[in-house]
Amino acid sequence: MEQFFLLIFLALGGSALAGSVKVINQGDEALVEKLGSYNKKLGPGLNFVTPFLDKIVYKQTIREKVLDIPPQQCITRDNVSITVDAVVYWRIMDMERAYYKVENLQSAMVNLVLTQIRSEMGQLELDETFTARSQINELLLRDLDIATDPWGVKVTRVELRDIIPSKAVQESMELQMSAERRKRASILTSEGDRESAVNSARGKADAQILDAEARQKAVILQAEAEQKAIVLRAQAERQQQVLKAQAIAESAEIIAQKIKNNPDVQKSLEVLFALGYLDMGATIGKSDSSKVMFIDPRSIPATLEGIKSIIGDGQELPGMNHRG
Repeated sequence: MEQFFLLIFLALGGSALAGSVKVINQGDEALVEKLGSYNKKLGPGLNFVTPFLDKIVYKQTIREKVLDIPPQQCITRDNVSITVDAVVYWRIMDMERAYYKVENLQSAMVNLVLTQIRSEMGQLELDETFTARSQINELLLRDLDIATDPWGVKVTRVELRDIIPSKAVQESMELQMSAERRKRASILTSEGDRESAVNSARGKADAQILDAEARQKAVILQAEAEQKAIVLRAQAERQQQVLKAQAIAESAEIIAQKIKNNPDVQKSLEVLFALGYLDMGATIGKSDSSKVMFIDPRSIPATLEGIKSIIGDGQELPGMNHRG
């Protein structure tokens, strides 16, 4: 009989000893109540409690968690119905307040986030909900962090995932976007045509300027060439006249010398002068502006007499008589 009671005592003692040892994993915490009232908090590692008196009533992780917010119908300031969902990153900072200050912490947070989302969306127009997503996230984070602080919770991040307008609004937006794209295409096309016309006009203007400059340079070069040609012709004519005058002077000297040395040459000279006089008349008669010229043969001796006075020594040529 004594052995039976000893076995019962050992069994109860072993059970009590096993129930007094509690192991808490890293990143978790637990709350212990004694006879229905809060006693202490158990941290990670090996912990001991009083058997049959202490009881673990709440055990939760203190690591950051993700709260998935289901899609929620919202009305914007311009009375457009949209569906919004989000994710919230949060963690428990005070395990005691998270358990004793609110019942069902996660459900309370979901409802709080949905309320805040509806409130923020109601202050914005539809277009602003797409462009001000970052600002909305910051406002939700600030408001939720303040609201959950009495619960011992820290909200670290809030992200809106999808903002979906109603089907009718989506169709209207698609029509608006199509019209906007057509408008931009028309604007771009007109700007392209304008730039093309401007470039074409500039090209024509530049071509005309270059053509005018080329013609101007050509005229200048032609004028310079003509000027040089005139100068060269004048120099050639002057050189020709000089050479001709030199030839005439040399011829006159030779003739004068011959007349002095041989008086019989004077008759030949008279014939040559007469022939030259006749040749001059023939040349004048062949020109475009021909003139009628009357030649008096009696003037030939007078001409020879004038030549005699130039090349002679003042004496009359042999075989010639003065005519009155």
